[in-house]
Amino acid sequence: MSTSAEEYDRMSEEERKAKDMADREREATEQAALPYKWTQLLGEVDIHVPLPQGTRGRDLSVVIQKKRLSVGLKGSQDKILEGELCKEIKVEDSTWTLEDGVALIHLEKLNQQTWWENVLTHHPKIDTRKIEPTDSKLSDLDGETRGMVEKMMFDNQQKQMGKPTSDELKKMEALKKFQAAHPEMDFSKAKIS
Repeated sequence: MSTSAEEYDRMSEEERKAKDMADREREATEQAALPYKWTQLLGEVDIHVPLPQGTRGRDLSVVIQKKRLSVGLKGSQDKILEGELCKEIKVEDSTWTLEDGVALIHLEKLNQQTWWENVLTHHPKIDTRKIEPTDSKLSDLDGETRGMVEKMMFDNQQKQMGKPTSDELKKMEALKKFQAAHPEMDFSKAKIS
């Protein structure tokens, strides 16, 4: 039984915790029943498909398409998994390998800013609102990216407080310097944009 957002909001903290725990247990049971394990980051999905002992790469038939995935053994009508992918992928950046009796399938998401609810549309879904992304620290970013992120965070904070953004502060500073360098000019009626 699914709970609407309104119903969830009306629950007490204890009821929410119990519901979240029950949902996590149900999701874990449903996911464990799948013929594969999967993990995801915002930009990619990794699928681990256990295979019969002794399976070699040439025994496998893996078809990776923009919106479909199929994994099976050659000569067998039954696929281990087959169906429509939850979202589109970048086929040219997606790969598969065989390692220790497990087919490792790496899919690059087309939209790298979204969480997948499931791998194949007909499989049980997970609640993507409860995903806790792995910690990423500003210190992990290269200098240029880190500077951009810090600037965006600063500007966001300034806007929320009704204060000028970093670009607006630079313009105000440049104007002050220009006024100081040209005291003979009257800026009282100037419109600055």
